[in-house]
Amino acid sequence: MATKCVIRDVSKHVGETVMIGSWINNKRSSGKIQFLQLRDGTGYIQGVVVKSEVTDKVWEDAKSLTQESSLYVTGIVREEPRSPSGYEMTVTDVEIIHLTENYPITPKEHGVDFLMDHRHLWLRSSKQRAILVIRAEIIRAVQEFFDQNGFTLVDPPILTPTSAEGTTNLFHTKYFEEDAYLTQSGQLYMEAAAMALGKVYSFGPTFRAEKSKTRRHLIEFWMIEPEMAFTDHEESLRVQEQFISHVVQSVVTNCRTELEAVGRDVSKLENIKAPFPRITYDDAIEFLHGKGFDIPWGEDFGAPHETAIAENYDKPVFITHYPVGIKAFYMKPDPNRPDVVLCADMIAPEGYGEIIGGSQRIDDPELLEERFKEHELSTDAYQWYLDLRKYGTVPHSGFGLGLERTVAWICGLDHVRETIPFPRTLYRLYP
Repeated sequence: MATKCVIRDVSKHVGETVMIGSWINNKRSSGKIQFLQLRDGTGYIQGVVVKSEVTDKVWEDAKSLTQESSLYVTGIVREEPRSPSGYEMTVTDVEIIHLTENYPITPKEHGVDFLMDHRHLWLRSSKQRAILVIRAEIIRAVQEFFDQNGFTLVDPPILTPTSAEGTTNLFHTKYFEEDAYLTQSGQLYMEAAAMALGKVYSFGPTFRAEKSKTRRHLIEFWMIEPEMAFTDHEESLRVQEQFISHVVQSVVTNCRTELEAVGRDVSKLENIKAPFPRITYDDAIEFLHGKGFDIPWGEDFGAPHETAIAENYDKPVFITHYPVGIKAFYMKPDPNRPDVVLCADMIAPEGYGEIIGGSQRIDDPELLEERFKEHELSTDAYQWYLDLRKYGTVPHSGFGLGLERTVAWICGLDHVRETIPFPRTLYRLYP
């Protein structure tokens, strides 16, 4: 009797008869032999149907299979050094579950809009599957890092009464009779959690109502946001570079096959190990002027600026000490130079832009109240946040990692729309 198994585990069943639930990824024939390219979500394997070794029914059923038809296939697992997986199946039986007709995504080239309209089916392709496996490994490694380093997972709310950064790029809704917004960051709530638990992190969806169409932006995306009590800016930078090193090396170790499937140069990722280089905002401005960019001191960097800076490095680079005027109200000024804040953006190499933004937070209640006034923020709405400074304030720092940009960088993708199963972009809410 056949043992039911998945393609990922066939190495444990060499010489045995197994049954695998699968789909037809592709098919070809050579006279009296049919080659079925099978996938089951865990991997790919070739099933070889030899006419002289099966019944007429099995042969005809195999012959009738079309792209994405579903079936149970039974056969003997063999080692095959020429196969990408190292194994193949000698098919003895085929049980058709469903014959597919006119599957819309064919091996020919399709436009992006067509593929996005059929995203629910495009996910089945080998490249898209590999991206999702890598994404899952990144998530696993993120949680592993924080769990191993004394952080507690805390879930902040998705519906909030205010914004974290005082912006207008929010999705508005009604919370019964009150105004509410979809969260753009859980940071403020994580600061409260850090005062209870010491080191915490959140991992959840965030929303930005930005009318942006760049390859780096999504409307809905996932953020990892750690906050650390009794932690200064310098300590936070060390955590960030250790964190990214751990995540990247976990992917290199556990997803080499998938990285190859997306065409990634793995040698570039193998080099991503702490420590990372650092430059100040002042140094970055000077560097950009030398490259011919006309950007005044006090202006934030755009994608071309970040890319130019990153080209100088083969690892992520920290840009530190940005001007107060272009950063969020809660960032702590440098005590030695109050016109800049104790913050850093981590810029990924190869043109992928900012993947982490972080800072030491203001811990002085009087200074925070001044910032409320400067940014025209309601003291009533933020009273709870001010309470964190009034009752046992401590030095604390935190940062946020954008998951989709990180996936894009690690996979070497051109656009973040392929980094999430069902992307939400400016003009796309379907499927």
